[in-house]
Amino acid sequence: MDRFDTISAFIAVVDHKGFAPAARTLGISAPMATRLVAALEERLGVRLLQRTTRSVGLTDAGARFLERARRIVADLEEAERLAENERSEPRGRLSVSAPLMFGRMHVGPLISRYMTEHPQLSVELSLSDRFVDLVEEGVDLALRIGHLSDSALVARKLGAARRVVVGSPAYLEAGGGAPITPADLDRYRLISCTALTPVARWRFWSGSQAFDVETRPAYVTNSAEAAICHAERDGGLTIAVGYQVADLVRAGRLQVALADYEPEPLPIQFVYPSARLLSAKVRALIDLAGRACDWSFVDF
Repeated sequence: MDRFDTISAFIAVVDHKGFAPAARTLGISAPMATRLVAALEERLGVRLLQRTTRSVGLTDAGARFLERARRIVADLEEAERLAENERSEPRGRLSVSAPLMFGRMHVGPLISRYMTEHPQLSVELSLSDRFVDLVEEGVDLALRIGHLSDSALVARKLGAARRVVVGSPAYLEAGGGAPITPADLDRYRLISCTALTPVARWRFWSGSQAFDVETRPAYVTNSAEAAICHAERDGGLTIAVGYQVADLVRAGRLQVALADYEPEPLPIQFVYPSARLLSAKVRALIDLAGRACDWSFVDF
């Protein structure tokens, strides 16, 4: 039996929680679905599924094999679709998610250019700082800043951003200069953005080792823009992501402090589900971002 057919049958049985519904999805008979999975188990020499009269469940070996199997099937299907899409133009509706501030500053202009190049497309851009489940919410592509915890997502890195402590030059001068170490922060007014840091502690790095400093913020907000605005108006020190303050630092309206205690820059990346084929419309937007966007916010 074809290896691709046996693996596809195994995945379908797991996803549909039974041989009969899996068979209906695959357009084959239930006995054929059973034979395909049995052939796969025989070839591998391990039992992948625990079968009872009422349910089908994964064995430990089956759970480990499932993740690899999904990737194999997705890669093959994507290779076939990529070959087909060489002759096709992006079309249809594209759903994109991005963080609120980065989306307003950078993804929105990218979408405008994208739609100019592909006027036959319609796009829905959702800006929110909450975590978006791409599969559950039917999102084709999401912009994420930071390291991924979900191994099921495929990422295309397009840049990086520092995580920095900033304050206005006037505020720092009035306080006797910038802090030398994180322990000096208790001499400064602090502005905490809860989207980036816990209220009561800020995290710093010494080499690869992270450590926390307890803080007593004078101002707490869930808005990065509000925190940065207050810092720019001599309100104190706040933590921000590089893309949020790079222009203000270059213009001399904010100053970076404690640069020696920053973490590694955060990756800026588009992500999409590995089980979903990379369609022409998604690939076109990623390629345009790679050509047209400078999303490196490290040197400023």
